[in-house]
Formats: sequence, structure tokens, C-alpha cells
Amino acid sequence: MSFRQVKYFSFPGELLMRMLQMMVMPLIISSLVTGMAALDSKASGKMGLRAVIYYTTTTVLAVITGIIMVLIIHPGGGGKDKMHREGKIEKVHSADAFMDLVRNMFPPNLVEACFKQFKTDYTTRKITPVIMENGTLSPPVVISNVTQAVKLLLEATEELIPVPGSVNSVNALGLVVFSMSFGLVIGAMKEEGRTLEEFFNCLNEAIMRLVAVITWYAPVGILFLIAGKIVEMEDMSIVGGQLGMYTVTVIVGLLIHALVVLPALYFCITRKNPFVFIGGLMHALVTALGTSSSSATLPITFQCLEDKIGLDKRVTRFVLPVGATINMDGTALYEALAAIFIAQVNNFDLNFGQILTISITATAASIGAAGIPQAGLVTMVIVLTSVGLPTDDISLIIAVDWFLDRGLMVCSLGID
Repeated sequence: MSFRQVKYFSFPGELLMRMLQMMVMPLIISSLVTGMAALDSKASGKMGLRAVIYYTTTTVLAVITGIIMVLIIHPGGGGKDKMHREGKIEKVHSADAFMDLVRNMFPPNLVEACFKQFKTDYTTRKITPVIMENGTLSPPVVISNVTQAVKLLLEATEELIPVPGSVNSVNALGLVVFSMSFGLVIGAMKEEGRTLEEFFNCLNEAIMRLVAVITWYAPVGILFLIAGKIVEMEDMSIVGGQLGMYTVTVIVGLLIHALVVLPALYFCITRKNPFVFIGGLMHALVTALGTSSSSATLPITFQCLEDKIGLDKRVTRFVLPVGATINMDGTALYEALAAIFIAQVNNFDLNFGQILTISITATAASIGAAGIPQAGLVTMVIVLTSVGLPTDDISLIIAVDWFLDRGLMVCSLGID
């Protein structure tokens, strides 16, 4: 099947993605503003603290699970000489990536934040050494011979300079920070802010009714999304032959986290059957599997929790948008596991300190990962550079990333 035919075949799935993404921005803003406005400062502070503690705990547990799995199974033992490479890896500096995360929390233009994120780009500048005369710096002098010219060319170096850039994606983090702050202010205004609160309540209700309409089309869209990706693969032997053990390791780690760790945590806190709760979320989980985007799945997650499970809207409106933005358990597990896998294929023995560094950076990097397909590949560069591993080797796992990405998004839903 040609590339054009594949695109035509997956067109119904593309429509589902576009419809869900259309709902994300107004849903995040309206749900957070109404959620924060409905809570008093003491209640929102307690809920926020509990949410952050829970999100951090599950993310750390996911990283630990991934590290244990990759150390036990050891999928990278065969080396990388015959492994298939695919795609080009973009250079990212850890400090710049962290500063981009902070910059995106405070977007200078809210309208632009609805469709763009800040991202540092890089350009190069040649540095030519200054010619020395009698051991001192001098103004530029005329090159008088070939030897001097060759020396200057050999000593010239290139410097990588960070420059402001952007990427087409909803800046969910910036919208979350603004919406939470705006909601708190409206709540503090009491009667004066009642009109604004009612407006956002009405907007949220209207968006949820639109989501209910979209859910009727969702099964068809999910079917074509998954089928289109399977048809798009040119050589299935690459997955089965060279990256099979790596794929199995990731899937086993995700299953243990999603079906053992999280349910156990839920049972310990609530003393209720976790699988009844998971059953109510099945529609959201299947949508995450098909769309590979926790942000796009957010509207369906709201509907499942509020309509099927019956959770308080004040809780879901606060917890879900924040969780879908910063609580990326699957991404954290995947990045830690992939980093150690790349170390294994390079015959690089990691000590305890380096494994600890990977776990910390994977946890931090997952917070900055966008809830979109293959966002983890970008933040994985940060994890690899933290322990000096070659970032170009990410190209070894791109061939299976589209497949594993769906499992990550199921595990990284804000409902974790």
C-alpha cells in the first residue's frame, strides 16, 4: 500500500484526533477555572498538595518498575552493530529544556499559547582566534602567508547558540497555570465574581455535551487510527527480530505498573475494588490506546469519571487537567528503561549513582513531556545526556516507538 493510500485509509481516525484536540483547550480552561472558583482556599490547598504527592509517588514507582524490568530482562545484551536505525535526533541541552518548561508556565500571549509552545532552537557561530603579536592581544592584522591562514582555519571553532523558537502544540502547562490562578481569583471575589463563574460553568457544560456527541464516533476513529499505523509499518521483522525483547520489557513494565502497582495503591487508599473503577474508565483507556495522546483523551476521561463513576465535578475539574499535563507515569517508565537499554547496547556499565541520576531526570523530564504522540523522544535526550550516553542511539528505538507510545498514554492518563 502506498503512502498516499495509507493516509486515505487512516483519514477517519485523523478526524477523531482533530475533534478531540478541538475540545482540549476550552475544556482545560473552563474546567480548571470553575473547579478552582468552587473551592475555598483551604480546600484547594489540601487537594493540590494531595494531588502533587500522589502524582510524584506514582511517577517514582513507574520509574523504579521500569529500571527493575530492564535490569532483570537485560534486552540490550546483544550490542547495537546490527540494529536498525531510523530517523534523526534533535540536539537538546538539559538546562535549556528545563528553562523552556518554566517559560511555558508563563506564556506572554494567551492566544498564542492555544496553539504554540516555546522551544529553544540552536544556531552555530564560528569563532576565529585573535592573532597574537609578542604575546599580547592585538587588533586584526593582515594575513601575510599561507601558514598563518591554515593555522587560523584549523583553530577556528563552532559555538552552539540557543535562540528563541516554537513548536506547534497547545501549551497546556501555561493554560493550566493561568486557569488555576484565574479561578482562585474569581473564587476570592465571592459575589463580584459570580457572573464569571457562571459563564465558565455554562461553557464547561456545553463542551461536555459536545464530547458526548463525539463519543458516538470514537470507536470508528480508534479502529482506523490503530489499523492505519499497522499498515504504515514497512518491515514488521524489524520489530520482531531486533527490538522484540526491548518491546516485551516495556510492555511488561507498563502492565505491572497499570495492573499491579496502581490498583494496589488505589486499594490501600480507598479500600475498594480497583478493577471496578478501571472498568468504568474503559472507554477512556481505549481512546488513549487509539489516539496516543493523553491530552486528546481528556474530554473522554471527564465523561467517564463524572457520568459513569459519579465523581464530584469540583474534584475532576481540578485534578484531571493538572494530571494530564504533569502526571506522565508511562513516559517516565519508558525513558528510564530506554536509557538503560541504550547503555546496555553500548556495553556501558552503569553504577548505582548513574542509575539514580537516570531515575531523577526521567521523573523530572516526564513532567515536561507534552501529552502528544512521541513527545517522550524529545525529553529522553535530557535523560541520556545526564549520564553521558549517546543521544543519536535514540534512533535505534524509533521503529517501535509508535507502538509503545500507545501503552505509555494508557499508563500516563491523568486518572493514574
